[in-house]
Amino acid sequence: MKFSANLGFLWTDRALPDAIHAAKAAGFMAVECHWPYDQDVDAVLSALQQTGLPMLGLNTRRGHAGENGLSALRGREDEARAAIDEALAYAKKTNTGAVHVMAGFAQGTDAHATFAENLRYACAHAEGRTILIEPLNGYDAPGYFLNSTTQAAALIEEIGAPNLRLMFDCYHVQLTEGDVTHRLEKLLPLIGHIQVASIPDRGTPDHGELTYSYIWRILDRLGWDRPIGAEYKPLGDTDASLGWLSEV
Repeated sequence: MKFSANLGFLWTDRALPDAIHAAKAAGFMAVECHWPYDQDVDAVLSALQQTGLPMLGLNTRRGHAGENGLSALRGREDEARAAIDEALAYAKKTNTGAVHVMAGFAQGTDAHATFAENLRYACAHAEGRTILIEPLNGYDAPGYFLNSTTQAAALIEEIGAPNLRLMFDCYHVQLTEGDVTHRLEKLLPLIGHIQVASIPDRGTPDHGELTYSYIWRILDRLGWDRPIGAEYKPLGDTDASLGWLSEV
């Protein structure tokens, strides 16, 4: 198994370029982030080039305080598309392969239509990059528009863009739907990225409800050979949390 360090949670006490170097030193094969927009893009690119690590993905901005994305919010289309443009521009400058378009807190048919149209916009302007959508669980993100893999799969089918894919976060899926291994098998053709953390504490992927040693075997059998995102919250120092990595 190969792993990507999610620098939205790991080495958050360091500037993003320094965190990239720390990920390389720890043995990660790639990195990913949440919202890198306050980080100098040239310094980030330099760190990626020096380490040889690819940046797999980043998120569109959340919006105002208390928001969690804009792309499903009717009446906020201009802001949502500006956020998509910003994310794609940053991704282009850093050779980042994917952009996660965040839906936001919304419900109903208007939200569905708005999200679908903004995703079509993102896919059309991605210039070879993958657009990801990620269902979030209702404990951490109550009211988030996209809340199940079934809903996400239906959206992907409806939009029909070849570069629109599912971000399958085992933590969110287990809390919301369970049955992670069968869902991985069924949804594999739609999956663009996989992330992991323990359930329910979102810690290192070596304890909790899911036995990740079994998940690794399933993914190996399915032929998954891309880096898996380590999107967990370490208790204290990130370097002290990395024992699980040497045991995979």
